[in-house]
Amino acid sequence: MKKCIVSNDAPKPVGPYSHAVQAGNFLFVSGQLAINPMSGKIEGEDIKAQTQLVFKNIEAILKEAGFSFEDVVKVNVYLSSLEDFAKFNEIYSTIFTQNFPARTTVEAKLLPGALIEVDVIAAKE
Repeated sequence: MKKCIVSNDAPKPVGPYSHAVQAGNFLFVSGQLAINPMSGKIEGEDIKAQTQLVFKNIEAILKEAGFSFEDVVKVNVYLSSLEDFAKFNEIYSTIFTQNFPARTTVEAKLLPGALIEVDVIAAKE
């Protein structure tokens, strides 16, 4: 069974996709940028601020589906510059403090003004 998830507390999708799709016990969260849900604009002047906003948006989507960060099993991180890796990790380590999910981090060309994009997969037993 497949269910599309949309959260009113996360930025509206800017294309033909859902915030997340739940398939059985798995939740696949679409890539999130540092977009303020109220303004619809990318916010945050540095990687730390953008990382915090990205994970706030992801948290809203997880919550809408009845999941939490504790359920996250895989994280894909796209940084506009790998030079931001250490600063990103400072914020990331406050979100995932134990039972760390698997993770991939790559450098990628993102939308103008975006320093980071993150998607996650969560699972419940």
